[in-house]
Amino acid sequence: MATDMQRLIGTSEEDDEEEMDMDVKEEGEGDDGEDGEKNVDANHMMMGVDGGMATSNSDDNRFQQQQIQEVGTPGGGGARRCRPLEEKERTKLRERQRRAITAKILAGLRRHGNYNLRVRADINDVIAALAREAGWVVLPDGTTYPSNNQGLRTTVVNSTAVTSSSSKMVSQQNPVSLEGVTSGYPSSVEHNADQMKSVFIPGSSPYDLPAINTADGGDQTQSHPLIGGSLDNVGDKQIADMPQTLPERDFANTAYIPVYVMLPLGIINMKCELVDPEGLLKQLRVLKSVNVDGVMVDCWWGIVEGHAPLEYNWTGYRRLFQMVRDLKLKLQVVMSFHECGGNVGDDVCITLPHWVAEIGRSNPDIFFTDRAGRRNPECLSWGIDKERVLRGRTAVEVYFDCMRSFRVEFDEFFLDGIISTIQVGLGPCGELRFPSCTVKHGWRYPGIGEFQCYDQYLLKSLRKAAEVRGHSFWGRGPDNAGSYNSRPHESGFFCDGGDYDGYYGRFFLNWYSRMLVDHGDRVLSLAKLAFDGTCISAKLSGIHWWYKTPSHAAELTAGFYNPCNRDGYAAIMTMLKKHGASLNLVCTQLHMLDQNIDFQEALGDPEGLFWQVLNAAWNVCIPVSSENALLCHNRVGYNKILDNSKPLTDPDGRHLSSFTYLRLSPILMERHNFMEFDRFVKRMHGTASFNFSIFSFPDINHSAYIKHQRT
Repeated sequence: MATDMQRLIGTSEEDDEEEMDMDVKEEGEGDDGEDGEKNVDANHMMMGVDGGMATSNSDDNRFQQQQIQEVGTPGGGGARRCRPLEEKERTKLRERQRRAITAKILAGLRRHGNYNLRVRADINDVIAALAREAGWVVLPDGTTYPSNNQGLRTTVVNSTAVTSSSSKMVSQQNPVSLEGVTSGYPSSVEHNADQMKSVFIPGSSPYDLPAINTADGGDQTQSHPLIGGSLDNVGDKQIADMPQTLPERDFANTAYIPVYVMLPLGIINMKCELVDPEGLLKQLRVLKSVNVDGVMVDCWWGIVEGHAPLEYNWTGYRRLFQMVRDLKLKLQVVMSFHECGGNVGDDVCITLPHWVAEIGRSNPDIFFTDRAGRRNPECLSWGIDKERVLRGRTAVEVYFDCMRSFRVEFDEFFLDGIISTIQVGLGPCGELRFPSCTVKHGWRYPGIGEFQCYDQYLLKSLRKAAEVRGHSFWGRGPDNAGSYNSRPHESGFFCDGGDYDGYYGRFFLNWYSRMLVDHGDRVLSLAKLAFDGTCISAKLSGIHWWYKTPSHAAELTAGFYNPCNRDGYAAIMTMLKKHGASLNLVCTQLHMLDQNIDFQEALGDPEGLFWQVLNAAWNVCIPVSSENALLCHNRVGYNKILDNSKPLTDPDGRHLSSFTYLRLSPILMERHNFMEFDRFVKRMHGTASFNFSIFSFPDINHSAYIKHQRT
């Protein structure tokens, strides 16, 4: 798991040097070894085509490798030949030169080609990006296949292996989407079934394809990734028959769920100016053409009140809102009182207001602090909610003044009903939680995170609570809770039977979770006052790793007191109900579809957590909306969202109140991706299935527009 997450997040220079020293072979030996590996790979491929030929070559290669590399045996006393220091240095130099060239190539692709490549990208990432741009689907394990809109062709296979014919291919009249969770077309979850046995996967799926039967034996074999059907003999060849349609749940005449699309994070720049209004207008017209209900946009505190207290600049937002109103779309507005940058999906950097940063330099306790004293300037500590440390104002007063200014500035948009929902930012990423899993402090999935209660204001509150309880020595944080990347069993606090379930542990966790609920209560009470008559909402994310352990350690450090013997979300729902606020729940189960993550090690259960929180909200009649956690462009992800949005087995027929798609981008606007998205919107609206053959983009030269977005 650690290796997978390092590939996603990046490794250090020291790690690179170590890998270089361990993995790169000496010059003469490495060349032979590489040739041997290539020959072995080629021989395996040849064996798939011609059969039997690879055995002798493979044996020869193994014999050659044994000659090149002498390994000592207990009886013979032989020793591995040591490579000279000069050869090691030459190898390292070549590797550094290669990496320098790679870095320049990647930098050029990012800068001039708008390719979203990770920091430690390699040639595999480049190939995958090029394949996706050409319309192919690339799974995390490297499996690559054409997307459904390209049209599937019959595949010619011989008796020993499936190979593509270089001659004419007979096209299917009714190409079928294979982007479902199927036995014949495995998802990333199924590709890693051995490593992900703890993940909840339904026993049967309506999207399963039939297995392929061999023509001569009748014995079932594993389905080929690009074939789901039966094989017919034509001479000495076999032709794969594609099924005409895949059985899918019918969402026609189901409940209407509004669909919103989240706008790019950097749609408004630091000068509060609308970026590329002409290009955005074209995109919004395309969204309107498929009956999207509206858009969601972040109003960044660091932009509108960036330079001086109580001096607000709403210029860019007014122009944006007017554009949305002209197209008769709705608006969901997020009051974002946190910084942007450093989290998954963040492609811009928007800090807290400059005057707040100046205060933080002289009084760093206004920020959340971990046990080691490291500050997190992503958002303000909840300890100063009632402390006048921000130029004579408390934190909640600062939030209220900003919300009130917004309400007055855009009064006509509220009266016209253009602004349908205000989502109030309550913590990091706008979510109601402690910033316990901070990447900049070294956290990597699936670490349990750390408690964030060591600024002087929260410690003061903790000591006061301990004195009231009569145990003043409890006025401290746990000293055995591990570090950011610890596992529950590695700490005395979170392990089975650990201190989390003792007298002190229960006291501390009750206080810690109460700080979270009290902060939400204070801010939402003022938001309700500022936006009277408009729906307000709060956002929760799913901290699903270690959910199958007794302590639920990752949830505890985030402020959710939700061990196996306690419901940690009921108090939050009661607070939301008090203020008439709705819940925006991030659709965390999409991690299973879009990330190659080992849930067995983390004992995670995204499905279980999602349904626990959803039912806790529905039990007190709170409307629940949702958004996808990661980018989604395929039918597998959309079907998963649909199933969760409109539960088939709910006896009361309950469903989500709305769904927000993350996010508007040139990739979404690519023809094949947008066709899938259009189909998804229609099914969320409960209308008939979409016919791709009559699809067209109105009022837009789509190919020219994509080129414009790339440049």
